[in-house]
Order: sequence, then C-alpha cells, then structure tokens
Amino acid sequence: MNLAKKKTLAAKVLGAGKERIVFLNSGLNEIKEAITKQDIRDLKNHGLIIVKERRGRKKVGKRGRRGQGNVKIKADRRKKDYIAATRKLRGYVSYMLEQGNISEETRKDLLKKIRNRLFRSKAHLKEYLEEIK
Repeated sequence: MNLAKKKTLAAKVLGAGKERIVFLNSGLNEIKEAITKQDIRDLKNHGLIIVKERRGRKKVGKRGRRGQGNVKIKADRRKKDYIAATRKLRGYVSYMLEQGNISEETRKDLLKKIRNRLFRSKAHLKEYLEEIK
C-alpha cells in the first residue's frame, strides 16, 4: 500500500523531513486510516510513527566557531602593539641591570615574564620590581 501522502502529512505535522519519518509495520492499517493532523499526532504518541534523530553536523560545534568578521583587531595591529610594549619593557630591564638595581638572574626571569605578557605596562613592571625587593 502506498503511504507517501501520509508520510508527507506526518513530516509536516511533526516538523521533520520525510526521510526521518518511519512507520511501524504493525500499525500500517491504523496509519492508512489516519486523515487528520491530530490522528498523526496520536499515532506518534502511541509509538506507531517514529521520528529518527537528525544526522550530520551538530549545532554545538557550529555555535563555538568564530567567523572572520568577529575579530575585533587586526592581527598586524596586535603584533605591532606587542612589539612596542616588549621593546619598551626589555629596554627598561636592561637599564635596571646597568644601574645595578637587579641581578642577572632576575633579568632572565623578567625577560621570560615579558615574553609571556605578564606585564601590561612599564608601570606594572615597576610595581612588580617593588614587590620582589
């Protein structure tokens, strides 16, 4: 028996594609007699019509992705800011070493921390140096 029209109706009522609608063989006669949308809903509640799960890409991954348009600052601008800040801080560390205010070990430690972007500014670096003294 041809139940293509019933499958189309079920897909429309249940909000799924025709490929995802499955009729159980045990209830084909009841499905054949169903004419209204409410009949289709009742058959689904009784378990004679099954809606398969969606296949393919999940929406979870899609939500996490970030498009090119969402990048606030250009990478080149971020790099230039990093270079400027790093040069300023490294210069200050070298100056402090020449003055004899810090040891060679402290200098190496500070350079690693500058590389890791621990300090926001020269003032922040000075504040850190005051703390470790």
